[in-house]
Amino acid sequence: MEFLDLVSVLLVLAAIFGYLNLKLFKLPTTIGIMLIGLLASVLLLVLRDALPLLPEAADRFVESIDFNKALMEGMLSFLLFAGALHVNLGDLLDQKKVVAIMASFGVILSTFLVGGATWLLLPLFGFEVPFIWCLVFGALISPTDPVAVLGILKTAGAPKSLETKITGESLFNDGVGVVVFLALLGIAVGDQGDHGISGAGDVVRLFLVEAGGGMLWGFVLGLGAYFMLRSIDNYQMEILITLALVVAGYRLASQWHLSGPLAMVVAGLLMGNHGRSFAMSDKTREHLDTFWELVDEILNAVLFLLIGLELFVLDLSGKAIAAGAVLIVVVLGARFTATSVPVMLLKRKRKFSPGVVRVLTWGGLRGGISVALALAIPKGSEHREVILVATYVIVIFSIAVQGLTLKPLVANLVRAQSAEEKETAPPV
Repeated sequence: MEFLDLVSVLLVLAAIFGYLNLKLFKLPTTIGIMLIGLLASVLLLVLRDALPLLPEAADRFVESIDFNKALMEGMLSFLLFAGALHVNLGDLLDQKKVVAIMASFGVILSTFLVGGATWLLLPLFGFEVPFIWCLVFGALISPTDPVAVLGILKTAGAPKSLETKITGESLFNDGVGVVVFLALLGIAVGDQGDHGISGAGDVVRLFLVEAGGGMLWGFVLGLGAYFMLRSIDNYQMEILITLALVVAGYRLASQWHLSGPLAMVVAGLLMGNHGRSFAMSDKTREHLDTFWELVDEILNAVLFLLIGLELFVLDLSGKAIAAGAVLIVVVLGARFTATSVPVMLLKRKRKFSPGVVRVLTWGGLRGGISVALALAIPKGSEHREVILVATYVIVIFSIAVQGLTLKPLVANLVRAQSAEEKETAPPV
């Protein structure tokens, strides 16, 4: 299918499903579109024998979409830049220790916890998966998805400090998670390609080059765009500069084997803070925010539609679905442990809101990045399908169940925090 035909169908479906959601269900837009897409996929699969032509056409359409390439080499750069553009750098620096520990040590800890538990549990469902492949699964499912997290947090009403922790971690830990995934996948398949991973030293080098180099490249991109915007006052050209930064900057990062996601986060933070304060007029700020918010909303709608439609490419089996359902508990347990560690380490020096670990655990949503990484596993691998199905089950649960219940959980946290403040307030 031609690229424009593909885009046309996706936009039409996203618009129709979004309309149906607003008229009938009134769920958060991204979740509503994903669930309607999932329902449509299930319906077509059920009708495969009765109406074979329609499911076959849908099957060919979804098969023609390279989800990994569409997200990791296309939409993700725009979504991360747009998300980072609205994060207050001062608030993020206030939470830097928590964010840094969760986005680095937390991801690695979760990778090994999930990988170890998966290695022990999968044989119970008839799957003999080597330990290294279980670690690959742990790496792809451990990072929280910034796209899913940012979309839900907009309406959750979380306290600013908590929102910054979750947002900051989700923006940075996907870059770390991708590097961990690449290292482990290279070891698992025994073909390290451009990265040349053969030992622990190569893994460290990969981290330094990809993660460190990506952040440095993002700083260079943001600084260059900052000076360009500061020297002119034309909002059309300034928006074009940021658009060029994202498209060319992400592409060059990929060519140089640097972390494109981390580059976009750093560039977005720089443009959204120093750029917004010192290089933009009020008119430019208004138009720039409107443009990137619109890009964010459209791409989010298409991405969550794709997640719903990806059901067509899965080789579903009852055992794999059951394994995925059990691994939901494992992933949540690993997330709880990974968020508890930084809170325990830092609680002597700073105060945390009551119930913060519960909210950080439940608010650690998995989304399109995990699905994209699972689809990046070579098709010849005998363990690909069970990993892909388990990933998909966890992602659907994360977005649909955790995403829809995060707001009341946050509300309970806010009430508990208010009650504690009243109890500790001095008498008037």
